[in-house]
Amino acid sequence: MAAPRVVLLLSGKRKSGKDFVASELRGRLGPDVCTILRLSAPLKEQYAKEHGLDFQRLLDASPYKEQHRQDMIRWGEERRSTDPGFFCRAAVEGAAQPVWVVSDTRRPSDVEWFRKAYGAAVQTVRVVASEETRKRRNWVFVAGVDDAESECGLDQGVAFDWVITNDGDEVSLDEQLGALLQSVRDRL
Repeated sequence: MAAPRVVLLLSGKRKSGKDFVASELRGRLGPDVCTILRLSAPLKEQYAKEHGLDFQRLLDASPYKEQHRQDMIRWGEERRSTDPGFFCRAAVEGAAQPVWVVSDTRRPSDVEWFRKAYGAAVQTVRVVASEETRKRRNWVFVAGVDDAESECGLDQGVAFDWVITNDGDEVSLDEQLGALLQSVRDRL
C-alpha cells in the first residue's frame, strides 16, 4: 500500500453534509485519484458481527441504524479505550489512491492517529451547517447522541485547515470546494 499524498479528515455535526462533501470531492477528483474512507464502517461491521445484526442496514440512514446508535457508540468507545487506532487501521486497509477522504472523523484520537501515521499529508476539514439547515435535512436532537463525544469530540481543540459551510448555497459551496481541490491538486 502506497502512502497517500493527501488525507482529508472531514468532521462535522450530524446532517451537516459530510458524506455529500466527501462525494463531491471524490467526484471531482475521480475514483482513480480519490477514495472515501469511513471510520464507522469497520466499527459497524464488527458491531454487527458481535451482535448478530444486519451490517448493510447499519450503514444507511435508516430507523434500524438509529435504534442501535447509542449502544453502538458505547461499544465503540469501549473498543477505542483499549486501542485508539483500531478503527483507523481497519478503515485504511487496502486504500491505494493518492487522496483519501475520511468522511467521518469524530474524535481527537482519530486526528492524532492520522497525523502520527501520515504527517504532513493530513488536512483537517470541518463541514458546518446551521441548525436550521440540519433540521431541514431531518436532524432532530437526540440526547446521548448529539451531546456525546462521537458528535462533540472535535467541537474544540482542533485548528481546522479548512471550514466548509454547507447550508445549501451551491455557488458558495462550489467556490469553497474549488479552493480546497486546488490545494489538493497542488500537493499531487
